[in-house]
Amino acid sequence: MTSFRRIGWLVLFCGSAVFAPAAEKQNVLLIVSDDLAACLGSYGNRVVRTPNLDRLAAEGVRFTRAYCQFPVCGPSRASFMSGLYPEQLGMMGNSYAPGSFRASNPELADHPSVGGFLRRQGMVSLRVSKIFHMGVPFSIESGDPAGDDTDSWDRTYNVFAPESASAGEFTLLSPKRSDFGTSFSRIVVPDGEEGTQADVMSATQAIAIMQSRTRVRGGDERRRLRTEDPFFLAVGFVRPHVPSVAPRRLFDRYPAEAIALPEVPPGDLDDVPEPAAAMRNELRYGMSEAQQREAIAAYYATVEFMDEQVGRLLAELDRLGIRDRTAVIFTSDHGFHLGEHGLWQKTTLFEESLRVPLLVSAPGFRASAGRSCDALVELVDLYPTIADLAGVRTPVPAKVMGRSLKPLLENPAAAFRDHAYSVTGNSGRSIRDARWRYNRWGAAGEELYDLEADPRQFTNLAGQPAAGAVLERMRALLRAKQESLGPLPSK
Repeated sequence: MTSFRRIGWLVLFCGSAVFAPAAEKQNVLLIVSDDLAACLGSYGNRVVRTPNLDRLAAEGVRFTRAYCQFPVCGPSRASFMSGLYPEQLGMMGNSYAPGSFRASNPELADHPSVGGFLRRQGMVSLRVSKIFHMGVPFSIESGDPAGDDTDSWDRTYNVFAPESASAGEFTLLSPKRSDFGTSFSRIVVPDGEEGTQADVMSATQAIAIMQSRTRVRGGDERRRLRTEDPFFLAVGFVRPHVPSVAPRRLFDRYPAEAIALPEVPPGDLDDVPEPAAAMRNELRYGMSEAQQREAIAAYYATVEFMDEQVGRLLAELDRLGIRDRTAVIFTSDHGFHLGEHGLWQKTTLFEESLRVPLLVSAPGFRASAGRSCDALVELVDLYPTIADLAGVRTPVPAKVMGRSLKPLLENPAAAFRDHAYSVTGNSGRSIRDARWRYNRWGAAGEELYDLEADPRQFTNLAGQPAAGAVLERMRALLRAKQESLGPLPSK
């Protein structure tokens, strides 16, 4: 068989597409966990075991103040994949048309997601499981792509797993709520049967993709000709989203009686607007203290289960010898309450719901390995960051609102944003700067927190005269942010 040589530009034809030279770009592996609080070992948690993500943090930069733009799966994922804020997308909840995030806004007809943008630059864009919105557990149980954007990918793989029907010991933990998508329940899978689970399947498929996209050095000519263009591989893990499904060996590591509940001062929510307290336990879940401990223990077991799958991906990058030409980004779609303020799950504007873990490890930034970055960053920053780390020279579309994090990988102490912005529901709006967080709930009221003096946000200062000047400044900052969101650039 005739040998190919790269002289300048190597052009490979695949259907009608013409791809740019592979040598100028590098792979990007994006890993997105579902409903993950910043509870990793590298973020200071001394109970949950996350050795593989802790290793990734040691190899890259750990962002300590990264924020989602909407604390619900669908709008958050559409936001960071498009590089736009939820209001610009017209997407303020999980219900949107399958096939495209553009359905709610005709101005976005020609706006590609980051996957679509990379495809247009000659990279191969691949998805495994949940990146855009898929319902958990129901889309996973049916193998349904749900709200996926077909233009984003050259190939996709939808996991088809049992989830709520998994074999094992089932316990409902939330007496007031029993639906599998929003209740707290645990399913203890027998050891040795982990292969039935969605995240194990996703890791296995992602490993197979990495193997198939990697140059095989040596051997016969036919094997060497398997060389492909660099890939953007987005892998979605559904854990620790409820239901809490994991093998028994992991549940055994987290005895509920050893779990400490977060401190909640008496009357903690008395000074907040009613929408801010909508996820409180006594109203929504009705869990006893024992059940709350069991819910946290189950959550931690599934976090460790997810971490094991991340470890499999990292190990395969090393085994294939492509770690030095693959940027790895790990994050979650939003945070998660585990009893803070007596609240559970997401949709609030407290730090626990909006803050996400974000780890970035990329070739060429060895001097920053193991460092933390305290700059305020947003998930909309992922789009230009991914393009930058991939080595794409074409500027990202003008509509993209994010900023590349590359300067922070070069110098984690560099100046970056002066605020981070998030929304929830139809009325909740939040902005924070280096010290203060301001939340507005329409006519229902406001919240103001001094995150230096009161990092757990126990005292709402919005009604206190002494905070009047800060309150006015934060109101103005929020107004300015909202005014900056439209209209979108035409190109």
